Amino acid sequence: MNSFAAKVIAWQKRCGRRQLPWQNTRDPYAIWVSEIMLQQTRVTTVIPYYLRFMQRFPDVATLACAQLDEILTHWSGLGYYSRARNLHRAAQIVRTDGDEFPRDFERILQLPGIGRSTAAAICVFAFGARRAILDGNVKRVLTRYCGIGGYPGERGIEDRLWRKAQSLLPQKGIEAYTQGLMDLGAGVCVRHQPDCLSCPLRLKCIAHRRGLTDRLPASRPRKKLPRKKTVMLVLQHAGEVLLEKRPATGIWGGLWCFPESARGEDIAQICARRFGASVVASAPLPVIEHGFTHFRLSIKPWRMHVTALTPGIAEPGHIWLAREEAMAAAIPSPVKRILANL
Repeated sequence: MNSFAAKVIAWQKRCGRRQLPWQNTRDPYAIWVSEIMLQQTRVTTVIPYYLRFMQRFPDVATLACAQLDEILTHWSGLGYYSRARNLHRAAQIVRTDGDEFPRDFERILQLPGIGRSTAAAICVFAFGARRAILDGNVKRVLTRYCGIGGYPGERGIEDRLWRKAQSLLPQKGIEAYTQGLMDLGAGVCVRHQPDCLSCPLRLKCIAHRRGLTDRLPASRPRKKLPRKKTVMLVLQHAGEVLLEKRPATGIWGGLWCFPESARGEDIAQICARRFGASVVASAPLPVIEHGFTHFRLSIKPWRMHVTALTPGIAEPGHIWLAREEAMAAAIPSPVKRILANL
């Protein structure tokens, strides 16, 4: 066994995490759900969502048969909602094949929302396969240990990291090794102020030896994010608020939100035309800023008190809910913030 792998395995057995909810199981479904939730999300954030999700959807068949609305409700607040939609689609594919989660790496890789590293992690932890992973934490460990410059998200740098990850794989102890790399990146070799004195790899780590830990890995090249604006209509009537279902694709796909309007439109006319609502008073609420991967969104909520509703005018895909019910629905975080302030 190479010294790199041996040190990682020994450290993991001594200091690594072993009591996370998705550990100590060979269930590929449980491991799959955890790996999807952990994409771009911290462990401490994921744990309560994972526990609730697994209690409601304990296996592939249950998830495949569930309504997407309910799945999104359990995902609400976790972000990156395409992950939940892909989980549902993948579960339906697996169920079509007989409810048994595939064991083959290539078949797992073909499921929606699963990339090379996620498929490898499932194979390692569920089936003991000898596969390399390369999530964000592992990229950081390998970048510093090997002294690899450049942004790890660039194709050439990522390809180099994959080759390095493959070359360092041990012949045995693959699960402890893989978990150890994840744990090192999550708790020791962190982005800012890494705890190098606690790292078992420090003596041969190029970044540590050369004082480059604050420069490696290189940051994503800065690019000014475009800003977009929208107006959300917060209609209130008889203790209820109006929500509308967003299209299945696009941001917040399939979630419930406040209706939106283009800036400059007459709000009273919109409410009368689209919802049969007579507005007695309206007032702007504080603007909410929300960041996405590729742009920033400025949301201007308008709070409106509705005196009367004309039956049958409201368009399909709209629902009136009490505030508490709305808070428990499948809504994105900005809508939850607006509701909390009402």
